[in-house]
Amino acid sequence: MGLSYSGPIETPRTIVRLLEHADLPGLMSVNGDEQVTRYLPYDAWKSPADAAAWYARMMGLQDQGLALQFVVSARLPGATIGTCLLFQYDLPSRRAALGYVLARAYWRQGYMCEVLQALISHGFTVMGLRRIEAEVVPGNIASGELLRALGFHYEGLLRQRYLQKGQTVDSEVFGLLKHEWPVPAT
Repeated sequence: MGLSYSGPIETPRTIVRLLEHADLPGLMSVNGDEQVTRYLPYDAWKSPADAAAWYARMMGLQDQGLALQFVVSARLPGATIGTCLLFQYDLPSRRAALGYVLARAYWRQGYMCEVLQALISHGFTVMGLRRIEAEVVPGNIASGELLRALGFHYEGLLRQRYLQKGQTVDSEVFGLLKHEWPVPAT
C-alpha cells in the first residue's frame, strides 16, 4: 500500500495535481534552467529525452507506491511553474520525504510556501503521515529558510551524504512531526 491522494490540491494561487506525460513540455523551462537545478541531484534537462527519462523514473517510484510526483500550476496565467513530491515513503513509520522545485520567475513570491503548506496539510490528514523530512544542500539558503518558515526543525548535517553531479555534497536534514502542524501564528 502506497501513499494515497485525493487531489487536486488547490491554493489561492495554484493547483497541485499528479504529474502527467503532457506536463513535460511545460516543465522543460523549469528543469532546463541551470539556476533552478543547481542544488538538485540531476542535471538541467537539455532535451525531451532528459524529460522522458525523469518522467519514467518518477512513474516507476509512483507505481511502486514509494512516491507521488506533483505538478504545480499557477492559476493565472495557467502556466506550469514547478513540481513537488512526497517520496521515500515508509508505510510502517508513516514517514515520507519532501522535494520541490520552482521556476525562477516565481522565486521569493511565496508560491512554494503556499504550495507546501497545502501539501503538508494533505500529507498529515488525508495521507496519514506522521513525519515529513527534507534534505537541503547547505548552500541552498532559500530552501532552508522555507523549511524553517513551515515549521521544520533542523536535525543535523550528514557529511558527504551524496555523490551529486560528480561531487560529494553534504546534506542538512529537516523534520516536521504531525503534532507540530500547523505552525502557530506569530
